[in-house]
Amino acid sequence: MTAIVLTGFMGTGKTTVGRLLAERLGKAFIDVDERIQRRTGLRIVEIFSQYGEAFFRQLEREELAAALREDAVVSTGGGAMLDPENVQRMKAAGPVVCLSASVDTILSRTAADTERPLLQHQDRRERVEALLAERASAYAQADVVIDTTQRSPEEVVEAILVFLGTVLRPEELPA
Repeated sequence: MTAIVLTGFMGTGKTTVGRLLAERLGKAFIDVDERIQRRTGLRIVEIFSQYGEAFFRQLEREELAAALREDAVVSTGGGAMLDPENVQRMKAAGPVVCLSASVDTILSRTAADTERPLLQHQDRRERVEALLAERASAYAQADVVIDTTQRSPEEVVEAILVFLGTVLRPEELPA
């Protein structure tokens, strides 16, 4: 039983790619942010505004730990890799794949999204660039980084499967 962990910045395709990858691998798909929202009955933006980021990160730590015990493709929040405890758990659970994208792609993919508390900022480009710089060393701890900028979700899944072929047993891969 192995978890496959997808991490990376918001707007890089973790949820879309994660669902497709889970389908290809015959695994469940778990979105940690969705689990947090179900548990609290609140949207992520509401958790941030009502309780703060530290409270959200604690919920994220708990839900991620639970998700990693399952035979699933697990999509983390964009900031999960900032917590060394999370990184240790992810790496122990299975391969960690970081999805990346250009700043322009991230801005385009998140343009209409008002549910991203960390992008509630006057200059979204500046904010994305700053957050990416802050998180670069955290994301570099992944086993592989796959750029989604010029790839369709299906192409990203294929790239992940190629990588997984180097780290998983043959019986864990799709036929």
